[in-house]
Amino acid sequence: MSEPEFWVLAGLVVLVVALVRAKVPGMAAKALDDRAAKVQAELDEALRLRQEAQALLAQIKAQREHTEHLAAEMLANAEAEAKRFSEEAKAKLEDQIKRRQALAERKIANAQAQAETEVKAAAAELAAQIAESVLTSRLKGLKSDPLVDRAVEQMANKLQ
Repeated sequence: MSEPEFWVLAGLVVLVVALVRAKVPGMAAKALDDRAAKVQAELDEALRLRQEAQALLAQIKAQREHTEHLAAEMLANAEAEAKRFSEEAKAKLEDQIKRRQALAERKIANAQAQAETEVKAAAAELAAQIAESVLTSRLKGLKSDPLVDRAVEQMANKLQ
C-alpha cells in the first residue's frame, strides 16, 4: 500500500472525481460553447465580407460592360481611337477585379485563421486555469503527503 504508483493512481482518481463533482466539464463545455459562438460570429462576418466582395465584383463587371458600350459608340466616330481605348479600359478593369478579389480572399482567410487560433488558445488556457484552480482548492484542506505533493506539482507543471 505504500507504493508510489498506488498513491499517484489514488491521487489521480481523487482528482477526476473532484473535477466531475465540481462540474468542471460542464463549465468547460459552456466556456467552449461561448467561444464557439464568438468564432461563429467572426465567421459570419467573414462571410458577409465575402458577399460584399462578390457584390463589388458584380458592380465592377457592370462598369466594364458600360465601358465597353461606350467604346462601341466611339467606334462609330473613330474606330481606331475607340479600339485602343477599349483595350486599355478592359485591361485596367480586369486587373482591378483580380486585385480586389484577391484582397477579399486574403481578408477572409486571415479572419478564419485568426479565429481558429484564438479558439485553440482560449480552450487550452481555460482548461489549464480550471484544472489549477480545482487542484489548489481541493488540496488546501488535505493533509500533506510528500508523494502526493510531488505528483500534484508535476501535473501542475505539465498543465502550464
